[in-house]
Order: sequence, then structure tokens, then C-alpha cells
Amino acid sequence: MTETHPPVPFTATDYAARMTRATDEARQAGLAGVVVAPGPDLVWLTGYQPPASTERLTLLVLAPDQEPTLIVPTLELPDAEAATGAPRLRLVGWVDGTDPYEAAGALLRADGTFGVSDSTWALHLLELQRALPGTRYRSLSRSLPMLRAVKDRAELDRLDLAGAAADATYAEILRRPFAGRRERDVAADLDALLREHGHEQVDFTIVGAGPNGANPHHEAGDRGIEPGDAVVLDFGGLMHGYGSDTTRTVSVGEPRQEVRAVHDVVRRAQQAAFEAVRPGVSCQEIDRVARAVITEAGFGEQFVHRTGHGIGVTTHEPPYLVEGEEQPLRPGMCFSIEPGIYLAGRFGVRIEDIVTVTAGGGRRLNNSDHGLGVVG
Repeated sequence: MTETHPPVPFTATDYAARMTRATDEARQAGLAGVVVAPGPDLVWLTGYQPPASTERLTLLVLAPDQEPTLIVPTLELPDAEAATGAPRLRLVGWVDGTDPYEAAGALLRADGTFGVSDSTWALHLLELQRALPGTRYRSLSRSLPMLRAVKDRAELDRLDLAGAAADATYAEILRRPFAGRRERDVAADLDALLREHGHEQVDFTIVGAGPNGANPHHEAGDRGIEPGDAVVLDFGGLMHGYGSDTTRTVSVGEPRQEVRAVHDVVRRAQQAAFEAVRPGVSCQEIDRVARAVITEAGFGEQFVHRTGHGIGVTTHEPPYLVEGEEQPLRPGMCFSIEPGIYLAGRFGVRIEDIVTVTAGGGRRLNNSDHGLGVVG
């Protein structure tokens, strides 16, 4: 285990501040309020995560000049009462055989436009519209994209722990054999190591060997790993409810010169993008910096994805480091920096760290060696 201390606990004050922030940002965006179904937004706002299997309506309603209210099936009220960490959160139960959408509708302005969490089931949204046909809804990630983007100290503490656990996982995988094994075998090792180092959830273990490394989101399969292969390793998940996500590229045996050369370009692009991180710089500028290094080296068309994505209670969330995103960086934002080059039919290279913005620039949450790793 890499964890050296338990994470700083979230307090009732933290949850209250988040709900107030969501309400204030909704008002500033011209919304009548927000409605939040089970998913990462509900966990972030209240600390409550209903059973994943439930189809019954659970809905948090936040609106100006209104008490925050969570509508919950009555049979799940005890768990909600025990789990919700927010003070002044009113719980309203509903029983089977009644219409929960009427109860929810009583909390919504009949002609209002509301931000709705991306995880809301279409069934529930359609039923809300039936109950209140004058209401309108906008995606929360589009209407309030930066709601969860700036992390507080307790959140950064969790992200630090997750990053350290991913680094420890990488250090151990380098000591495992690669040659003669299948991609899925190495992926299983990554999964087990992340869990050994404290992850409660593993979201992805990409192992792209040889030509499969040229597919950025390759699913580890039965391809045998051979001496001379370049192998892209991209893995992460949740630890204490917050994400890890890191990528390194290794060579099975002595690296080929071409692999070395491409890896050096990606390493320089990743470093240049990291050095460009500072408050006030736009998200798209970080993408431009990384892309310029790769384009100058002649591989611009082989860099086929954005430079990075935010991370927090999910492993992919705003902000996104991509052309067209003019949102300025702010202290406390956390995101990946992960340029890559993908040569179809041959190999791929990607290097990824999670970085947080500080008053003086960027700080890496992943600190494993950026060099081209060599495995047996």
C-alpha cells in the first residue's frame, strides 16, 4: 500500500458550500435551479450514492430562495439520512403507488429552465416534463461546466493519494514479465495492483502492444506480447472516490531507434505543455503547445485526440484541453496532460500525468519516470 495517511474527511460545511455554489452558479447562468439525479454530481453535492440498481426516482432540487431538497423513495430514506453529509438538506420520501414526479414538480418553477445532471435517465426527465410541461432543461455539464472543476484541499488530498497509487502500480508492473504473455494478462496485473494500492474501483487498463498501441483506446485482448514491441499502458480508477489516470509507454527488450525517437517527441510535447500551465492561460493554449511540438516533428496528423481532460469524482470531466475551449485555468483545477503519436499498423506512444494548477504554475500528481521503460 502506498497510502501514508487517511484522506482529509469531507465535512457538512463542505457539502453545504457545494450546494450553495451550485445554486449561485445556476442563478448567474440564468437558470431557475438545478435538478440532480444519482451519479457523480449527487455524490459531490451531498455525499449520497443510492443503490445502482434502483429505478425509483431520486432527485436533488436546488433553487434560489428554496431549501435544498432530496426526493427519495421511502424505503431508501434510512440510507439517505445516514449518508447525506449536507446540513439543511430536507429529505422528502415517496411510496410506491404514488406519483413521485408530482412531488418533484412541486419544487420546480412551472415555467423555469433548469440544469439537469448528465446522468439523469431519459425516463425521469420525460416524466418531469409531463408533470410540468412548461419547464425546460439543459445539460449540467454544458450549462455549468466548471461546477466541479476547481478542487478544494480535501479533494486535492484524495487526488494526490490516487496519483501516488498509480505511480506505485507502474513501478511494480515494470518488474513483471511482458514477453510471451497476452495483453489481457498484463491488464489483469494492472487491475490487481491498483486495488492493492487502495483503489476501490478500476475504470480502465489499456495495454496496447505493437500495432495495437496505435489505437488510443485499445481494449486489451489476446494478442501475445513479443520482444521488440512498444506497449502503451494507460490505467486508472477511483480511490477514496477520486480518480487516477496515467499513461506510460514501455519497450519489451531493447527499444528500436524509431520508438526512441517518437517517444522523445512525445516526452518533449508533454513537458512543454506542463510548463505552459499557469493561472489565466486558456485550456486550448495547453493543447496548442503540445500540438506544436508534435507537428514540428512531422507527426501532427498522428496526434488524434485532445491533450487532456479534467478529473475528480469521475476520471473524465471538465475542463477539457482542446482547441476552442477558452476557459482560463484557475488554481485548484486538475486535468491530464497526455499527448500521443499513433503510427497505424506499427506502434503508438503516449505519456500522461495528472496536473493541478497552483498560483505559481502546474504541479504533477504523477511523478513516475517519463523515460521509455524497458521490460522483459
